[in-house]
Amino acid sequence: MKAIVTVVGKDRVGIIAAVCNRLAEYNVNVLDISQTVLQGYFTMMMVVDVSRCRVELARFCEEMEKSGKDMGLSVLVQREDIFEAMHRL
Repeated sequence: MKAIVTVVGKDRVGIIAAVCNRLAEYNVNVLDISQTVLQGYFTMMMVVDVSRCRVELARFCEEMEKSGKDMGLSVLVQREDIFEAMHRL
């Protein structure tokens, strides 16, 4: 199963590394990534494979959100199908 991870926060060195290391701890693989910096704010979207995640998806989402707060970032994980349904016009 795929999920979408969004990350937003003040830009600084190491954000991508920190988020990817956290994903690796859960055995979540990054399939695609896009990031940019807009007027000092870092934004990133990732498509990840959660099919081999070490915990249930709901717990993974909560843990990533908590990790984001600990890093001073907003981190949101959504199942791909829910993300797509929310963004259809």
